[in-house]
Amino acid sequence: MEETALTELERLQTRILQRISDLELRAGLPLPYTPQNDNVSANETRLSEILLNNGVKYFAFKKVGFDFYDLSLELRRDALCAASVHHLCKSIVMYTARCNMKNVKNFLYSLNDGKIPRMKFNLLLAPEEVSEMLTGYVRNGVTCIGMKTDIPIILDEAIVKLDPDFFWMGGGDIDLKLGIRTSEFINYLNPFIVNCSSS
Repeated sequence: MEETALTELERLQTRILQRISDLELRAGLPLPYTPQNDNVSANETRLSEILLNNGVKYFAFKKVGFDFYDLSLELRRDALCAASVHHLCKSIVMYTARCNMKNVKNFLYSLNDGKIPRMKFNLLLAPEEVSEMLTGYVRNGVTCIGMKTDIPIILDEAIVKLDPDFFWMGGGDIDLKLGIRTSEFINYLNPFIVNCSSS
């Protein structure tokens, strides 16, 4: 009798797990990472290993066309099967938001307890060659996973508030995008979460 009850419990648990997987698929969230085919780039393989070794399970890579950056945000969303255009991110903010450099500057100033005067902060994008030297990635292929240099990461708090809990960013190659569950991104990289966008 007890064996029958255990068998029934196992059947119910399996059914519940399957229903959860079905709901995640309908919500646009990927299942735990599995390579989509045998034709994966060296960067995808390397980044997958880094993510998996650091406890990140819910992520996906997607190859995009050479004209991806010429597409409208709506077409980019469709190409990635993203939940919305707000789930498409660049650098530290969403594509649909502008970076508020004043907020970023104020945050950085607060980190140093006023030891460096405000007027000494001059935030600029690094030249391509410097960016490649620091990150190991070329223009339009930069990602904050597996960089050459340990650079602190700032994540816009608007990304943290996205529903569903999943966003897309650069994947280490010009034609590769990385989608990742926001909560796992935060647990792995421990970024500074800052209000650094203005819609």
